[in-house]
Parts: sequence; C-alpha cells; structure tokens
Amino acid sequence: MGQHVSRTDFEWVYTEEPHASRRKLILEKYPQIKKLFGYDPNFKWVVTSMVLTQFVLLYLLKDRSWPVLILVAYCLGGVINHSLMLAIHEIAHNLAFGHARPLHNKLFGFFANLPIGLPITISFKKYHLEHHRYQGDDQKDTDIPTYIEAKLFCTTFGKFIWVILQPFFYSFRPLVVYPKPPTFLEFVNLVIQLAFDALVVYFLGGRMLGYLLLGSVMAMGLHPVAGHFISEHYMFKKGYETYSYYGPLNWITFNVGYHNEHHDFPAVPGSRLPEVKRIAPEFYDNLPQHHSWTAVLYDFVMDPDVGPYARIRRKAKGLSS
Repeated sequence: MGQHVSRTDFEWVYTEEPHASRRKLILEKYPQIKKLFGYDPNFKWVVTSMVLTQFVLLYLLKDRSWPVLILVAYCLGGVINHSLMLAIHEIAHNLAFGHARPLHNKLFGFFANLPIGLPITISFKKYHLEHHRYQGDDQKDTDIPTYIEAKLFCTTFGKFIWVILQPFFYSFRPLVVYPKPPTFLEFVNLVIQLAFDALVVYFLGGRMLGYLLLGSVMAMGLHPVAGHFISEHYMFKKGYETYSYYGPLNWITFNVGYHNEHHDFPAVPGSRLPEVKRIAPEFYDNLPQHHSWTAVLYDFVMDPDVGPYARIRRKAKGLSS
C-alpha cells in the first residue's frame, strides 16, 4: 500500500483539446445529429421525482438511529443526491428547459439543489463551462488536481485517501486555483439552501440534515457512482484525455458516462447521448473506454501508472467553440 506512482509530473501537450475538431468531422458526416440538440422534456419530471423521494425519506427516517441513517445515506440517499448533482450538470448546460429559457433552468437548479444540503448549482456552472471550453488549461480547468495534491497523495495508500477526500478537493480546488468573485445568483442559491436546511432542522432535527450532507459527501468519495470523476479525464492510456463509460450506472446518472459524446456535443441532453454513439460508432468504438466505475476506482488506487498526475495539461488556451 506504500507503492509510489511512476509519474512525477502531468502529461503536458501542445495540441488543442480534441473535441471541437471531432465535433466538426462528425457533423460533416452526420448532420442529422443536430436534431438531437435541445432539451429533454422528461428531464424535469425525473429530477422532481428524485427530490420528492428524498423528502419522503427524510420523513420516514427521522426517528432512525445513526447506523441506519449512515447505511441508507450511502446506499440510497447519497446515490439520489449524486444523481441530483449530475442533474445540476445537465442544468448547467441549459438542458432542463433549453437555452431560450435560462431563468427557468436556474430556478430549477435551485430546486434540484435542495436535498444536496450545500449550494452548488450556480457555482458549478460558473466553473464547469470553462472546463469544456478550456479543457486541460493550466489555470482555467479546475477539474485537474493541483501539484500539492499530486505530490502528497502519490502512494497507493495516499491515492486511497485522496479518493475518500475527493468531494473536498473537488469543491474547494476552484476557489484556491482560480478564484472568482461571487455573483448575485450565488447569494440567492445560498439563501434558498440555508432556508431549506433550517426548515429540515426545525421540523425533523439536525440528524436529518446530517443524513443529507453525509449522503452527498460519501457518494462523491469511495462510492461506485463517484467513479465517473476519475473515469472521465484521468489518463489510463497515454495520449487520451477523455474516456466514456458504457456500464449500467449510466441509467441513474443521466448518461454522464458517455463523456466523449458529451464533450463533443454538450448541447445534446444525456438521454440522447447513446444515440450520438449509435449514429457515429466509428468515432467512438475504438477509443479507450471503461465498463466499470468500481474497476476505475480500484485501478486508480492500485496501478502505479495512474494517480493525480495522470492528467493531460496544456499551456495554450482551448478553442472558443
């Protein structure tokens, strides 16, 4: 468990991110993919059902012991909250109500945010869209670990701890490496979330707020659904910076595993990403891919060739497309 990773630096490249050029090639060959752009009218109902399920669980679990709360938070509540985080990812791309109704998307993001316990929907969008536009950028892509993370968590045991602590790195890294002034809507998000949390504590007790927060944190760390954080862009094969996952957990994560397809076509909602692959299989079938997020977590921890350094970085800014 003390084995060191073999890398001592990130993989620096001087080419632009691959998605804009592949998008152009695919659309030249398959212009019908443009018909998949837009929003999924069923999305809002799926998200609403998940939020209401958490509300029901709050009531049903209010008198349960801490061991029961922790077990349910890890196995069920945390999975729902993680799915809601990925719903917020869809909302960040205006895929709940479409680009023509940005306010509707933002308001729905506040609603989807409630069971997560912490205000994330506006801040996430502020940084995530730059991850798309400037993938691998030394400063603007805050999805990439810092040098401090890579140096401190460079052993097998260190990577295991890093995976557990991943929700904290993922949440606070942007504030450290690329701070941005808070916006008015972030304050609105904060006020709405604090009001909801206060209502939970007042009517159901502090333990139930703890249930929500624990679920959110645990499902972002050492948890099968959290495997997507690592599977998406960590370099498991030299030279490849984005990987798709084609396993069953896509069913509960809005197909976020179709990650090459998502970066190629961020205007396509998750429910239609498998159709992108079906239409243009020759562009995706031969790319390195994952079929198990649990295996991704295991390989990340145990393989000395993989670790926080296994990311492609670039000094040049990404394309503006």
